[in-house]
Amino acid sequence: MDDTDLLAAGAGIKQTDSSAEEENEIVLSPNTNALLESLRHIKPRATPDELSKLTVSQTVSLLAIAYEKIRNAVEYREDHLVLRAAIERILKRRLALNPGGIGEAENLLRELTWARYFPNESLGDSDIDTVQNIINKYLKIKLNLLDAKKKETQIYLFQFIFDLLTCEIEENLNPDSALKSSIFTYFIFQTLKEKIKVEGLADEKKDAFFLVALDKAYIKSDSPYLRYHLFSTFYQPLSKADERNTDKLVPDLPEIFKKIDSMISNPYVDSLTKFVKKQLPPFLILFSLLVKKRREAAEILKSKKNLWQNVESICSEKYKEIGNRLRNLAIRSLIYIFITKMILALILEYPTSLFIYGEVSKLSIAINTLFPPILMLVIVLFFKLPTEENTKNIFKRIVDIIDLNPIFETHISFLRKKSAPKKEILAFIFTVVYTLTFFFTFYLLNLMLSFLNFNLISKLIFVFFISVISFFAYRLKTVTNEYKLREKESVLTPIFDFFFIPVLAAGKFFSKELGRLNIFIVIFDFIIEAPFKLIIEIFEEWIKFVRARKEEIV
Repeated sequence: MDDTDLLAAGAGIKQTDSSAEEENEIVLSPNTNALLESLRHIKPRATPDELSKLTVSQTVSLLAIAYEKIRNAVEYREDHLVLRAAIERILKRRLALNPGGIGEAENLLRELTWARYFPNESLGDSDIDTVQNIINKYLKIKLNLLDAKKKETQIYLFQFIFDLLTCEIEENLNPDSALKSSIFTYFIFQTLKEKIKVEGLADEKKDAFFLVALDKAYIKSDSPYLRYHLFSTFYQPLSKADERNTDKLVPDLPEIFKKIDSMISNPYVDSLTKFVKKQLPPFLILFSLLVKKRREAAEILKSKKNLWQNVESICSEKYKEIGNRLRNLAIRSLIYIFITKMILALILEYPTSLFIYGEVSKLSIAINTLFPPILMLVIVLFFKLPTEENTKNIFKRIVDIIDLNPIFETHISFLRKKSAPKKEILAFIFTVVYTLTFFFTFYLLNLMLSFLNFNLISKLIFVFFISVISFFAYRLKTVTNEYKLREKESVLTPIFDFFFIPVLAAGKFFSKELGRLNIFIVIFDFIIEAPFKLIIEIFEEWIKFVRARKEEIV
């Protein structure tokens, strides 16, 4: 081989290396660069100094933590929604005794620190001042807003104002978390908004509904946070408005509140929420990567090799977490159902059966007691975790999302305004079939329970139990689907759904309607909590007094 051939071969090797590098390289899109830049500007909340920090007794905290654990067990709520609910519960109780709200910010933050919603000494005077200003502003608006209104309107406006107040307080106490959530939401919005069109709906309106859908699907907001985020998006948090703008806005608030609720309940939102949920897995993994590898994130995203290694690692961690979350949520669901529903039902079954039928079936009570947790366990065991193939699909989708190449935007989903006539006829036929299936399913259950000598009371309680358990188990299934891009159904799934969906529908009804009649919430909030917290407060003051006397002696 002469020198020319050697040079040509060398050039070929260099070209191959160069093309391999180019193939491995990812050129980040403007949206991705903007996301990375925004995350760099997030700063953690400042910790208070020694003189201003809020300190509570460790002994008192043990009592408060135990109480909050029990209280939260009687009201099923997702973890990220518990803090706002606690703020609302504490504020409503304290403002009932002190309507002016003077000094209640410190009391609120003290109670939250007792229960370890915030670490001891992590809050201070500046937090107290901020929260007190928010409370003062909202209470003033509330007085002006409720003046000369009908009782029913007052209740609605009061709850809406309270939702905004409690959400704003939580976001001010967790500013870095709130900002991060907002940045991620905006990135999803910017990435997906062009991937869906809605028939007969202008882009501006579609985008507004899409924001609500994002709030529901990604942030998993409940009604208070949906209201707050929408209000903050179109206006601004009420505490940040100056006196003049607030006075102008107050007369319009009732109409604004109604429009916001109308947006939240719009049928388009449900359809868009389903679309968003299917798109979320790659975003969730991408955001986990950005949080975990914040400093080197930009370099990782620019290399397919590095990106794959990190995506594979994070997916593996998340899949393991799903198993742990499923177990914990299943236990929490069973505790909630047992405390709020099973105890009352079983207490009702024994005397009612004895009074009406003159006897009690021990078999029916045993089945009604043991079968629900066994059913929950069996259903959870059949849940399947995501596979390696799912991880590969997520990686490909992440590359599409962050890459400058606009291939990801080429496929547009189209949401029709109304079903075609032919489909409407089919929908009617399916509704009739579904109704017949509903009655047929419960007819089969009735035959089975009659064979086991269940009386009518025991039958009703059994149906109630399996419906509620099945509904909660189905909700748990969404945990396993959180990181699945596509869910594969077995051949038997449609047949199983044919008989199981009526049970789920009944469970949803029982959970929603009877959840409003949760007597344990009433007992805790109106009978136990106020005196219990008063005792804790007195106990803490006594500890402070003893500590002060001790320091004087020393």
